[in-house]
Amino acid sequence: MSEKKFYITTPIYYVNDMPHIGHMYTTVMADIFARYHRLCGEKVYFLTGTDEHGQKIEKSAAAQGIPPIKLADRVVERYRHLWELLEISNDDFIRTTEDRHREAVQKIIGRIRENGDLYRGDYEGWYCAGAESFVPDSQVEDGRDLESGYPVERLSEPSWFFRLSAFEDRLLEWYRENPDCIQPRSRYNEVLRFVEGGLKDLSVSRVSVNWGIPFPGEEEHVVYVWLDALTNYISALGFGSSDPSKFEEFWPADLHLVGKDILRFHCVYWPAFLMAAGLPLPKTIFGHGWWMRDDAKMSKSLGNVVRPDYLIEKFGADPLRYFMAREMAFGQDSSFSDQGFLERFNSDLANALGNTASRSLSMAERFLGGEIPSTIPDNAISSVALETVELYRKNMSGLEPNRALEAVWKLLSEINGFIQEAQPWALARKGEEGRAALEECLGTAIEGLRFVSIMIQPFMPSTAEKLRIQLGVGELPMDLETGTRWGLSAGRRLGKTEALFPRIDIARTMKAFASGGEKKQPQPKPTESEESAMITIDDFAKIQLKVGTIREAEAVPKSKKLIRLQVDLGEEELRQVVAGIGDAYSAEDLPGRQVIIVANLKPAKLMGVESRGMLLAASLEGKAVLLAPGTEIPPGTGVR
Repeated sequence: MSEKKFYITTPIYYVNDMPHIGHMYTTVMADIFARYHRLCGEKVYFLTGTDEHGQKIEKSAAAQGIPPIKLADRVVERYRHLWELLEISNDDFIRTTEDRHREAVQKIIGRIRENGDLYRGDYEGWYCAGAESFVPDSQVEDGRDLESGYPVERLSEPSWFFRLSAFEDRLLEWYRENPDCIQPRSRYNEVLRFVEGGLKDLSVSRVSVNWGIPFPGEEEHVVYVWLDALTNYISALGFGSSDPSKFEEFWPADLHLVGKDILRFHCVYWPAFLMAAGLPLPKTIFGHGWWMRDDAKMSKSLGNVVRPDYLIEKFGADPLRYFMAREMAFGQDSSFSDQGFLERFNSDLANALGNTASRSLSMAERFLGGEIPSTIPDNAISSVALETVELYRKNMSGLEPNRALEAVWKLLSEINGFIQEAQPWALARKGEEGRAALEECLGTAIEGLRFVSIMIQPFMPSTAEKLRIQLGVGELPMDLETGTRWGLSAGRRLGKTEALFPRIDIARTMKAFASGGEKKQPQPKPTESEESAMITIDDFAKIQLKVGTIREAEAVPKSKKLIRLQVDLGEEELRQVVAGIGDAYSAEDLPGRQVIIVANLKPAKLMGVESRGMLLAASLEGKAVLLAPGTEIPPGTGVR
């Protein structure tokens, strides 16, 4: 039986600026999935790299008075250094200035041309250098691209065009026959609507840009940056070279991981280019969400970009890797804050993981002389551990890493509860009478922690290794197949116990962060009118806020915005709530989503439909953004 293959990619990153948390997040998540599939015994190829051509980079280099390649070399080293700090386990790093990439780009263009899907023409229209994309007239206002916010310029020049319009029906057929090819579902729907709206042919060369790959046979033309950049996914595998063995082994990609802002390029242009070249299409393209700061997408122009090098320097890579994977529901947006990071550090790492490991190991050293019992029987914890492994597999394979971590932390809670109930300190005082129960308790805790060490390895590789050394199981199997058989640690000797995550003084650390340059603006005193609008804690206590899960949703007839929801609040019957969110959400995307409900609001009728509650939502650019708990919560849970 042949070994199962898994090919995963990040987008390649522009070298016109230094990496920030958005780049870190995509790459860390790709690394987590790569490491997970290695745990499953698969042969993995993990690719990342840099996009070094195009007008934006040409201009950035000119502004600094250096050649584009010098700018690229400098920034590439920064990426390589950062990936090393974050323990990124990529198998390759592709640069679009490499010869192997140039060969692949010229090869794919040759194949597209042979199939008759390229033609000469004149391009006239808007071009957005900031997004490296052509923009329709309807998307331009006051000299800016409404989608990206970047300025645009009017171009008129000869160009080679790709017959994108000819692939509209084939793309729609691919989407419908492969409903998991674009995830999450909201991104799939977005792409489907875009293509159903009609496609226009795409200009794929420029004569006004010098920094790029020459168009084959047309030296005065440079290949359009997205046709250039997207080809990296096959150029790194040797497509177009004398040795295409990796391409034949790993293509098509199992998972292209990208930010949602470049979804169209990957889900429309890229598969169309591949179709035109007669090449297989990727299996899944996942568009993840954005990290937000002050309810706005991070961007250099807004000055709210987070480059959390200081967190890595102070706490190491693993806590940041854990925070990013746990805090953001994969596919949705999430907010980054130092406070949130520190709170996760204390509650999840110092307390749940660190304290459970420390107390288990120290008691085993004290009461058992550091020797793990020769037998560890099946019991309630062994059942939970094996169930956790299956749930972990399901969530990781389903691209829900935050839920996989939730399952592991529930196992930690069960282990801690098992220790608390058995009270090994009391059993030790009983001498031989309590010896069997003592050995079962601490042996079970050690073995449960060994399971934890395997499952956290993709997320926190250094921590997993440290924990295994302390558990004395560093030489035991690490894969999910043979490593998760209960009782493997029996009869081994513990290593030296050290705190995995010493608890942080959050107030002091936040003060240190602030004094390091994050100066806080003085808060103005409230005006008389503002003060009169303030409520007391007694006023707030009258409001009943509960977590609900939307079970059904449908648009209210004759209304543009109202959606009728049936919400599970843990009551005998579903609660009907009507919300004016139709301009931001489609009804089919809402079932399964968790929300916060004002549960004791007097019933009201909206367009004749009774509503028995109100959803909590923020307003971003005039559209509702539903508020939800950071992790799955049982319906009906109170919010305080």
